[in-house]
Amino acid sequence: MRLRDIPITAWVGIIGIALAFICAIFAPLIAPFGETEVVGNVWQPADAQYFFGLDNLGRDILSRLIYGARTTLFVALAATIISFSLGIILSFTAAVSRGLIDTVFSRFNDLMMSIPTLIFALVVLAVLPQNLVVLILVMAILDSTRVYRLGRAVALDVAVMEFVEAAKLRGEGRVWIIFREILPNTLSPLLAEFGLRFAFSILFLSTLSFLGLGIQPPSADWGGMVKDNKDGIIFGISAALVPGAAIAALAVCVNLVVDWLLKRTSSLKGGRGDA
Repeated sequence: MRLRDIPITAWVGIIGIALAFICAIFAPLIAPFGETEVVGNVWQPADAQYFFGLDNLGRDILSRLIYGARTTLFVALAATIISFSLGIILSFTAAVSRGLIDTVFSRFNDLMMSIPTLIFALVVLAVLPQNLVVLILVMAILDSTRVYRLGRAVALDVAVMEFVEAAKLRGEGRVWIIFREILPNTLSPLLAEFGLRFAFSILFLSTLSFLGLGIQPPSADWGGMVKDNKDGIIFGISAALVPGAAIAALAVCVNLVVDWLLKRTSSLKGGRGDA
């Protein structure tokens, strides 16, 4: 693949994602003020010193937006990686084993998917201690049900192919078949799904923070910033619109990259050759 073959829309998405990660990694160096530093009056409008103005407590919105990128991306990425690891391992195990294991895993997954995700998360987070580890695990477990559904579907298609049957006849174990035969040949749709799940995790985390059960203050995250400044909209203050626009922009950038990946890999061609 040559760089000039990448479409403009994909470049927009790549640059947007890269910018968000640069802000997250180098937040203390980039942000003009501290994450919780009060620097002026409440809801002070934007000027030459405060690019996006100040929030409901007099903190610099640009600085909190940069620090919020670190929190939002870390939690969303960690939850997505865990959900994918859990969902793929269980779904591939079910597809290879079939029988009772497949039935038990699949029916339990259907049961979990039948419960509204947001309601389930709100109930669990209201009961458990509110910290990053619990938040990430709850998001990951809920999201892994969607990953399981896709993983099982693509794994079943590959599991009946000749090279998998040949591996079984050679006496290869389940671990070998999953990681050396099935996984390389399902990477294309799974990578695209990873991007979609990552975008969903960002939106889901922002929703939880807006409802008060996500990232807890004074730590900055984009959903929490919308919640803190939502009352200002009544008075014509745009402090809540900036983090809202950041959430929307990042989700769009991820989807642009995912759309490009889906167009490049429209079939189940994985690591064995023609990707």
